[in-house]
Amino acid sequence: MNVALLFPGQGSQYVGMGKSLAENFLVSKQVFERVDEALGENLSKLIWDGSEEVLKQTQNAQPALMATSMAAIEAARVVGFDFRNVRYVAGHSLGEYSALCCSGAMSLEDTAIILSKRGKAMQRAVKSGEGAMAAILGISLEEVKEAISNILDHGVCEVANDNEPKQIVISGHKKKVEKALEVLKAIGARRAILLPVSAPFHCSLMAPAVTELEGSILDLKLSNLNIPIVSNVTAKEMLDPKEVKISLIKQITYPVRWRESISYLSAKGINRFIEFGAGKVLSGLVKRILEDPIISNIGEFSDLEKLKEE
Repeated sequence: MNVALLFPGQGSQYVGMGKSLAENFLVSKQVFERVDEALGENLSKLIWDGSEEVLKQTQNAQPALMATSMAAIEAARVVGFDFRNVRYVAGHSLGEYSALCCSGAMSLEDTAIILSKRGKAMQRAVKSGEGAMAAILGISLEEVKEAISNILDHGVCEVANDNEPKQIVISGHKKKVEKALEVLKAIGARRAILLPVSAPFHCSLMAPAVTELEGSILDLKLSNLNIPIVSNVTAKEMLDPKEVKISLIKQITYPVRWRESISYLSAKGINRFIEFGAGKVLSGLVKRILEDPIISNIGEFSDLEKLKEE
């Protein structure tokens, strides 16, 4: 069995995530405690007992989702999951940082700190209310690209996520994104809806975040990866820490090429995918990209039973 581990991005968070892992495994509880200490705040209290509104704020959601993923990884080690079968790791947007932490390239503390910085920088990049993101369902990437390229209004509207064959996310100035929704519905999109996000991620409007974060990313202490990571930016594997840093910088403004990443993993012989962390978003996407994939998600104590299928 050739396994790839997947790590979710923003939007998968929910209040209470990972609590059952912390209650049942000391190593999982210690993940949350170490993240709290690294950030100098009680993030775990927010994750388990806070409000959905505060948790979904970018600077909170990013380290919180990573902590939950890593708590699940540590629980899997305790129950005897054989990581020797893991051939690749991949993460969706911030999930790439979780994947790097899992691969041994970054410490848990460094990962939490850079994600907190990343969340704040991305939130500051565009004034509140000026940007938007929208999900387009039912038409192809090429159709979306052509349609938005023909909108003559001033402003930015770009593809942010190529999630699966018929699910594309666009990002940019709110007025132009709203205009794009009208155009895309007119050409046959099954659904075209604004997303409840706080900023227009993965588009050129995030350039100020690149300026703010570039130095911090280049200064990251990255060890050699024990497991190759498939990049959001190139949809190909990386092992070289220098290449990884460049990719993390580009990732802020470049689209997430998730559909291509999963197809790449399948072509490399991966026949089992395991999503570690909150929710089942990536599991759903994989099912719509590949025919009959073997996939499971591990985010809570009750999910660990699924690892026995390995």
